[in-house]
Amino acid sequence: MSDPNFFVPRSALTLGAVADAAGVALPAGADPDRTLTGAAPLDRAGPDDLAYMDNARYGDALAATRAGACLVSPRFAARVPDGTVALVLRDPYRAYAALLGRLHPDALRPGSQFGARGIAPGAHVHPDARLEEGVTVDPGAVIGPDAEIGAGSVIGPGALVGPGCRVGRDCSIGASASLTHTLMGNRVIVHPGARIGQDGFGFAMGASHLKVPQIGRVIVQDDVEIGANTTIDRGASRDTVVGEGTKIDNLVQIAHNVVIGRHCVIVSGVGISGSTTLEDYVVLGGQVGVVGHLTIGRGSQIAGSSNVNRDVPPGSRWGGTPAKPVRAWFRELTTLAKLAERSGRDEAQD
Repeated sequence: MSDPNFFVPRSALTLGAVADAAGVALPAGADPDRTLTGAAPLDRAGPDDLAYMDNARYGDALAATRAGACLVSPRFAARVPDGTVALVLRDPYRAYAALLGRLHPDALRPGSQFGARGIAPGAHVHPDARLEEGVTVDPGAVIGPDAEIGAGSVIGPGALVGPGCRVGRDCSIGASASLTHTLMGNRVIVHPGARIGQDGFGFAMGASHLKVPQIGRVIVQDDVEIGANTTIDRGASRDTVVGEGTKIDNLVQIAHNVVIGRHCVIVSGVGISGSTTLEDYVVLGGQVGVVGHLTIGRGSQIAGSSNVNRDVPPGSRWGGTPAKPVRAWFRELTTLAKLAERSGRDEAQD
């Protein structure tokens, strides 16, 4: 059986080009025309590979690496072996990510799973849909009436772009994802199985629960990424909004009328209840739960597995259940640990 390499480097990079992209000067004696053809972890990198290092845990791997060049933070630069060109900068991981994207541009966003260009056989595009030049539609995808899709976008196999939806330019809609009642900006990535624009969960409670029609939309701004099997419900009477540059992991639930600001980070397993607002640059760790009708202030960070049941001021770091400022949370945990230890000693003496 063959053993395919799914991400073959698209092109090589010279050492000079790497240094220019990282914004650093080459060390004395380094050959700017030396070619690097790949990227690899420290322990697997060879003389033609680029690596990076910014974590004390991998100090031994750095000292033993055979990488041709290594992006490294100043505190670890002295451990780079003689055979490796050290490119010293403050944020090696970010520089490495940018260079990895140049080596492997196909890994930046999902492409056609059929290897097709244009509308593949077996795709279903309504005659009233409007597709700009350069749109790719894989087999089994459905594009509804009056939908609009911008140039360079890819609609994966089995995906749905529902009636009247708008998908901007250079977007990727993954296999079996569905978009209804959605307006989407440019360069948005939607991974396989995501569901965007379905009913919000709204009922007038009573002896028999009366369904409340959900007549809002989902607005997804530019450069958003939405993980696999994540769901974003449309608004009830106003829009659900995901702000520019926000990154959402797999298996996240975002309820109706939620407004998410710009450049937020939402990790897997998060659930955000209806009508909550996340201001810009908020970070929610994995499995955070947020009750409805709250505001989490700009730049706040919520620790994983926390439950937020009240407004969070801007710039805060909270954690726990119910969530509170981290210092109070840590004091609480320390006190409980001491009480448990004391109780254990008392029981042992009895």
